[in-house]
Amino acid sequence: MAQQPSFGGAAANPVAVISPQFCSPHPIDLAIVRKVMIFSSGGFDVKDTNGNILFKVKDVFAFMRRRRVLLDGAGNPIVTLREKAISQHHRWQVFRGESTERRHLIFSAKIARSGWFSSTTKLDVFLANNTREDVCDFRVVKGSSWLFEPSSCTIYAGKSSAIVAQMHEKQTVKSFFLGKDNFMVTVHPNVDYAFIVALIVILDEINRASSSSSSSGGGG
Repeated sequence: MAQQPSFGGAAANPVAVISPQFCSPHPIDLAIVRKVMIFSSGGFDVKDTNGNILFKVKDVFAFMRRRRVLLDGAGNPIVTLREKAISQHHRWQVFRGESTERRHLIFSAKIARSGWFSSTTKLDVFLANNTREDVCDFRVVKGSSWLFEPSSCTIYAGKSSAIVAQMHEKQTVKSFFLGKDNFMVTVHPNVDYAFIVALIVILDEINRASSSSSSSGGGG
């Protein structure tokens, strides 16, 4: 199980899911900046409020399966995200570096049984050592809109009410320059912000897949 943040969202000890280097003793505001491309790859950059790129997301196509790789600002791979081939709940797996081997699995996430289209639905997150999956280590509760529309989501520690991160519309003067299609994520102190970004990548992928399915299937 993950270490549980104390009341108020600040973790007593670093919640280092990916690496302690991504844990800050202070709250971190991140801007999610979607790339505008002729052929959209679904990639985006993650910046601090001064415009410095902290992470990049790129698509990788291998064996007819799409993966997304989270890179640091210098372009070094941090984690690889891959949807499980056979899954009833849109399960995504996150591996260290560019690996997709089971021994390098860090965590997985799946849509909860209540369904993605419920206003109170959530993504359940399980760390690799939580093999029984009786209780999730983290959960993501989304707002009523899609990720890259005016929306919000909140990430909690396990089944508790302790918030570890929140996504919201840009609100500060500093973030105004980042553009109309971008959103801010506030990560609470001592919480792995690379892990939070990885969760947002999964949310974005699920949203894109659901949107594509709706538009091509005609609601069937």
